[in-house]
Amino acid sequence: MTFENRYSTWAGRSRELFDQATEVIPGGAGSSARTAKFGWMPYPPFMAQGTGSRIRDVDGHEYVDYLLGLGPMILGHRHPVVTRAVADAITEYGTCFGLPYELEIEAARKVVDAVPGVEMVRFTNSGSEAVGSAIRIARACTGRRLLIRFEGHYHGWQDTVYWSNHVDPAAAGPASRPRPVPSGPGVPAELAATLIVLTWNDAESFAAVMAEHGDQVAAVITEPAVFNTGCILPEPGYLELLRELTARHGALLIFDEVITGFRFARGGAQEYFGVTPDLTTMAKGLGGGFPVAAIGGSREVMSIIAEGRYSHSGTYNANVVACAAVSATMDLLAEPGLFERQRALGERLMAELRSLAGAACLPVIIEGLGTVFQIWFSDRPIRNWRDAERYAREDLFTTWWQEMLLRGVLFHPSQYENLFVSLVHTDADVDAMLNAAAEAFAVTRSAARLAGLPG
Repeated sequence: MTFENRYSTWAGRSRELFDQATEVIPGGAGSSARTAKFGWMPYPPFMAQGTGSRIRDVDGHEYVDYLLGLGPMILGHRHPVVTRAVADAITEYGTCFGLPYELEIEAARKVVDAVPGVEMVRFTNSGSEAVGSAIRIARACTGRRLLIRFEGHYHGWQDTVYWSNHVDPAAAGPASRPRPVPSGPGVPAELAATLIVLTWNDAESFAAVMAEHGDQVAAVITEPAVFNTGCILPEPGYLELLRELTARHGALLIFDEVITGFRFARGGAQEYFGVTPDLTTMAKGLGGGFPVAAIGGSREVMSIIAEGRYSHSGTYNANVVACAAVSATMDLLAEPGLFERQRALGERLMAELRSLAGAACLPVIIEGLGTVFQIWFSDRPIRNWRDAERYAREDLFTTWWQEMLLRGVLFHPSQYENLFVSLVHTDADVDAMLNAAAEAFAVTRSAARLAGLPG
């Protein structure tokens, strides 16, 4: 029986709701990442409620949740401390003033205390907003227009950065000097002249471009570890090179920590890797599941806002719900040993998944940092987007995802997304995934034989 037939029985009520949703919501969901085009075939399961590390759909199935809302549920669903803090703040303050208030200061101080590269911070409402502001601030501070970014990274939907995410290598040209490629229609082609696109983890090409154009570069923006093309870690010395050459040429270094922020260390990737950027964007882990984002940086760079030379505005910026969630989340993330414990739990999961895949004679590479990782069905290392496109077997990943879903383990169906381990996942959650994975790998191996994979 095909997956579609099994799933239609498994998720009948979801199908009814999906049919209703498509009448009023394009694609049947509020974000393209939740639609069939992005892997939720033939339609996504509709959720009923979540608590902690578990989530339940409208058809009554409970899942161990490794999707975690695509990252924000770093403390699991409905964490009682954060939920109570938000409810109390609404009762005490209200929701939105259009003026400052004391809780905003409290939340900001806690972020400044946590993140090494942040001496001042402004709250906003989405990662895309934060990134757009960071780029404009960099151009305003330097008086330059060129932005360097990397293939396979995703920095939001704004026109200035909606380029060269998952591109056709034939359209992008040689890996040593790719051409900027819009990530979708509607992006003005003229913006290509403001971009230099490079291949991630290629130190030689970055050094060559900076030697040629460094004095014209306003900023280099990068995910410090790539979590928008599965999971690709920086090679030793690579982030240090970005820091060294941007400083040498007077360009700003922007770390897009929308995903990495607070994920595997309290101070984000910049704490973990020991490299401090000029500007940092944060979002998914910042509010413990509530919608909030932020841009932070050195006092020198952020002074352009403080002095009124740059207007950073937003009606909902630093609203009560957001600041209450941030304040409570930052307190919870300060628990001694929390990240070490959860990274170790995730590392156990990754190690045992490798063993199970090996026992099934499946070539896999599992790369991550404990609390976020991805599984590549590949026997070749994945160093950048083009390696992933060339070597990873997406068909096998899809089969494995389908089998895991029907066994009560939830994560994104695309190999270019991630599996998240929250800070409240337990050994029992890991064991549940491993039990499902053993069976799912066996089915995937059978599919691989039918597809002609040797072994």
